[in-house]
Amino acid sequence: MIRIKKIVGSLLVGSSLLLASGHGATHWGYTGHTGPEYWGMLSHDFFMCQEGKNQSPIDLSFEGMVRTQHLELIDFRYKTDAIEVVNNGHSIQVNMEDGSYMEIDDKRFYLKQFHFHSPSENTIEGKSFPLEAHFVHLSNDGEIAVVALLFEEGRMNPTLKKIWSVMPHHAGDSEELELSSNYIRILLPKDKRYYRFSGSLTTPPCSEGVRWFVFKEYAQISDYQIEQFTSAMGVDNNRPVQPLNARKILK
Repeated sequence: MIRIKKIVGSLLVGSSLLLASGHGATHWGYTGHTGPEYWGMLSHDFFMCQEGKNQSPIDLSFEGMVRTQHLELIDFRYKTDAIEVVNNGHSIQVNMEDGSYMEIDDKRFYLKQFHFHSPSENTIEGKSFPLEAHFVHLSNDGEIAVVALLFEEGRMNPTLKKIWSVMPHHAGDSEELELSSNYIRILLPKDKRYYRFSGSLTTPPCSEGVRWFVFKEYAQISDYQIEQFTSAMGVDNNRPVQPLNARKILK
């Protein structure tokens, strides 16, 4: 289904579900001739970025949504701490101690890391947001679930304040991070209702079969915190929205 060994390896080395940037890896980025419109041509391993029919991110348009009476709530069991923050050249990523997980569809998905995109990758009725967090989970049988949290401009965010205080500004750098599970839990919205769709990784190799959950409630981030993140990244690190094709968005 998905190249499990490659993806598991990427998760373990803290590469935000990206191929490693070492010797022999295919270079990709967000601008110029290595930008998103060229990903599918950079390597055979990236062919799904060009040929896939269930790609992420998407525009969450109310017209394409299907209301369901029994969309189960996700059972979040985030109980371990974050230990490291990494600038992998494509995002700022927070790596987790083992043990945190969520349960959905009678399956347990373990939280490996969460990372950020600015501006947001997913949009709501065409509206973009200044920041989006992706909580990346992996089940024991190699299936991937991503929970997305959109941020709107407003108050200073206390969890981001702790992460940003040690955020590396150079690709390849990492810093130790003492971030308790409580700070990670309060980053999530109180109202945990979500939109759901089937999608892909938003970075090469753009593998499909990923469960996507986008919170309906937004978090807040201050103007200064947005500036801090964009300064560290140097460029916008969001993939443009992809065609919905025949997919349904559940709400």
